[in-house]
Amino acid sequence: MADINAIAKQFTDFYYQTFDTNRAGLQNLYRESSMLTWEGAPIQSAAAITEKLTSLPFEKVQHKVTTLDAQPSNPAVASILVIVTGLLVVDDSPSPLQFSQAFQLIPEGSSYYVLNDIFRLNYG
Repeated sequence: MADINAIAKQFTDFYYQTFDTNRAGLQNLYRESSMLTWEGAPIQSAAAITEKLTSLPFEKVQHKVTTLDAQPSNPAVASILVIVTGLLVVDDSPSPLQFSQAFQLIPEGSSYYVLNDIFRLNYG
């Protein structure tokens, strides 16, 4: 089995770098069956997810990953569950927001796509 921690790290590095520089570029990571739950609101399909992500009300964003955990999620398919926590710096704010995000990655050819994506800000 492939090293799921290495795959999870490679995926999250790509995801957050792309999110922070070109949110529209994330569309290729999703499929029509993909679902994003953003702060409790469910969104389905690659196009609808991309529309949501590109319409978020900030100009500049930077993700700083604090923790990254990964587990195989299905013994029959090499899918991976990835859980991330971190800090979100929005529009150069001096007060970063805490966030958590979960991804269900499904193998497709030599790569993976996001079937499920759940994002929450963590207020404390």
